[in-house]
Amino acid sequence: MRFPGRFTGRSAVITGGASGIGLAVAQRIVEEGGRVCVWDRDPAQIEQAKATIAGLHGVTLDVADPAAVEDAARQTIKALGAVDILVTSAAITGPNMTTWEYSTDDWRQVIDININGVFYCNRALVPHMLERNYGRIVNIASIAGKEGNPNASAYSTSKAAVIGMTKSLGKELAKTRVTVNCVTPAAVRTAIFNQMSQQHIDFMLSKIPMARFGEVEEVAALISWITSEECSFTTAAVFDVSGGRATY
Repeated sequence: MRFPGRFTGRSAVITGGASGIGLAVAQRIVEEGGRVCVWDRDPAQIEQAKATIAGLHGVTLDVADPAAVEDAARQTIKALGAVDILVTSAAITGPNMTTWEYSTDDWRQVIDININGVFYCNRALVPHMLERNYGRIVNIASIAGKEGNPNASAYSTSKAAVIGMTKSLGKELAKTRVTVNCVTPAAVRTAIFNQMSQQHIDFMLSKIPMARFGEVEEVAALISWITSEECSFTTAAVFDVSGGRATY
């Protein structure tokens, strides 16, 4: 179900928005009247997304580069006139292995993209939202951040950090009209599965009571509501979309 006009007059930035959950959110927001700029490190995927979604804007960058994020924020505000919504979807899984086998380089890369990148994007756009006295931020975390998946310590750690940062920032902004929430999906079949071992994929499926993976459209439907004006009395919150896996 779509809600035509829900995002009329609103503009969004979606990181990692050229594929997966981010692309599904971009599609929803545009279909419901909004304007979207995707931030992604893959220029070919950005062009493919533009061919799929009419009027889509795109900026190529690495969210782990704070200077690039600041520059992308300036470009996007100039192109769209404003940014009312931020959805941080850019993430990597890192390799599947025990914590003591993890290389420091792999650890740093996961942390740099999955949590530092989220911090840089939030930091770059919150002042603009405060100036406009309106904003909706959704940081995409993971059920792994709540429960900790074995053989995925860097990913689990980074997503737990996203939850903690979301709660802190949401409380800091609680007296403003800028809300900050996060979603914690269980496994959703996207291209990110290509970064995982089959053993790890099977493990994640075994933990979901519904006995299936989530669909990007299901996560996008939830995010669409959280980023709308209707979601006005919820901030610093965590929304599960886990097929029954979440236990707290």
